[in-house]
Amino acid sequence: MALQACFIAATIEDVPLYNNSLRIMKFWSLLLRHNWRRYANLIPYILITMSQFVDIYFSKEPMDAMIRNAYLAVLFFNTTFRAVVLCANRFEFEEFLERVRLLYNDLMKFEDIWVRKKLQEITLAANSISKVNLVMGTCSVISFLMYPLFATTKVLPFGIYVPGVNKYESPFYEIFFLVQIILAPIGCCMFIPFTNLMVALLLFAILMCQVLQRKLRHLKDLNSQEARETIVWCIKYQCQLMRYVNTINDLTSYTFLVEFLAFGAMLCAMMFTLVTVETISQMLLICIYILMIFAQSSILYYYANELYDESMNVANAAFESDWFNFDISNQKMLKLLILKAQQPSAIMVGHIYPMNLKLLQSLLNTTYTYFNLLRNVYN
Repeated sequence: MALQACFIAATIEDVPLYNNSLRIMKFWSLLLRHNWRRYANLIPYILITMSQFVDIYFSKEPMDAMIRNAYLAVLFFNTTFRAVVLCANRFEFEEFLERVRLLYNDLMKFEDIWVRKKLQEITLAANSISKVNLVMGTCSVISFLMYPLFATTKVLPFGIYVPGVNKYESPFYEIFFLVQIILAPIGCCMFIPFTNLMVALLLFAILMCQVLQRKLRHLKDLNSQEARETIVWCIKYQCQLMRYVNTINDLTSYTFLVEFLAFGAMLCAMMFTLVTVETISQMLLICIYILMIFAQSSILYYYANELYDESMNVANAAFESDWFNFDISNQKMLKLLILKAQQPSAIMVGHIYPMNLKLLQSLLNTTYTYFNLLRNVYN
């Protein structure tokens, strides 16, 4: 891949790492602006989410229909929660993205061609993942809206409760169906860009770790004074990395905790629905649901795990730098860096558990256990 000329992002919207997601958030007034669109999507979603839970409480539908509605209610709650977190912490997110812009520009100015090449690679990866996620989100929305067409009974795409109104009678059924057709794509624009933004931020943090490793592994090629300057730079950059990850945790840790709990519930519900549907068409639509929620969660856990591993490798890179050949002053500074690097930079779930593949595996095992229990009860 040919290297582009040095690109400097003038504003946070110009950072190519996440600008597509940021534009969607800006359009819906979740970040960067505050206008009527924020209330046009948040208020209906808060009301429809509350309505779904009330509908489940009063529902007399079969168990499989209730479980599907519960899945969608949790998904809508998760979507609304993401949007509320963005709006409530708007200025904190924008301040953090401004820091990311400065860090991005610093790497673009690096003399090391390898660094600029890796930056372009992660930018391309982030944009590719963003496009794939948007396509998957669109397919999921279409699946939600098509599900009633293949159902053996009269159903809506997702549950809704209006006191004193029979939602299955005309013209209420048609009105509710039209409202849900309008709301579903808006939810996709609230849910998917958040995931894409987090993936982009994780990819950048991984690159920061790799830059540190590269600098440290080349210490043995430098003289004492150059090595000292590089170690000082690495310590400062390591502090920036730790601050970067801590800020992500401060802004998103409890959001990830909610999603951790919601993911297990949604996956269990969809697996159960998969074994109770009556038609092949419904089965295919349910498979799309499962693929969407699994992909959205697993991609975050995968890159969070990569960040965890790469941050641990910083200490290994420092140890491999032939540190024992340095003077005492450099050795002491390098030991300080190694000591700090032995505490890996981890994205936390509720400030309790590090987000990694081990945690995801535990969640999947627990989900499968509850799925078997639910299936046995149903049978």
